[in-house]
Amino acid sequence: MSNNARFFSRTTSAALLFFAIGAMAEAQIASRSGNIILVQPGSLPTLAQQQGIAFQLYSGSGDGSCYLYIEQSQGSRLLVLDVSDPAHVKLVKAVPLSVPGPFDFVQSLGSSAFLLRFRNNHGTAILGLRKPKAPTLTVLTDLQNPGRIESLGDSAFLGMDGQEAAPAAPQDYRVLDLSDPAKPVLLGTVKQVNGKLERPETGTTFLLGSDGLTIIRLPQEEVKFKSGVSVIN
Repeated sequence: MSNNARFFSRTTSAALLFFAIGAMAEAQIASRSGNIILVQPGSLPTLAQQQGIAFQLYSGSGDGSCYLYIEQSQGSRLLVLDVSDPAHVKLVKAVPLSVPGPFDFVQSLGSSAFLLRFRNNHGTAILGLRKPKAPTLTVLTDLQNPGRIESLGDSAFLGMDGQEAAPAAPQDYRVLDLSDPAKPVLLGTVKQVNGKLERPETGTTFLLGSDGLTIIRLPQEEVKFKSGVSVIN
């Protein structure tokens, strides 16, 4: 290699390095004290630089990991980012979704699922996170337009049909089993509920409906309560 070629190679490498450092400086801005760092899209994975509709954090896997789920492309793609270390955000997966349209993350359901509500009254779905790196989405055909949603332990939830009404107005409640978030099961519908009571110690819910009293039990919570009582006694 000639001297001119070597000089050109060194010059080009130096220029590329200078450009990379400059781009990184633009992508991350630190305060003078160094206590705050603004991470701009340019330093994140390419897919994370695209516009998103809604997003949700999840850190319930129990291993210290934290994942960020970003809805993109009118709900047809769910981006999974590992944000456990904010200084090194990693792209885990881009999951294609077959959905009726954009959705919003409504609330958590137990420790490994989220309730999603499609916009424009297109129904609801469950985002299952038993495997956080490979989330599953299941549209709920039994609960199209729920009002209030309440978790029942880590594996079920209670959904009130329709929009929330006055407290005195009886409404139907549906009980869904989320033991397998990818295959939610409707356990039953309690008709025209006009009263609801809870006993937190045992996780028991009492519903007073048109057919009389319905009791929703959580055996695991009952065992915990009995164990605690026996220890105290």
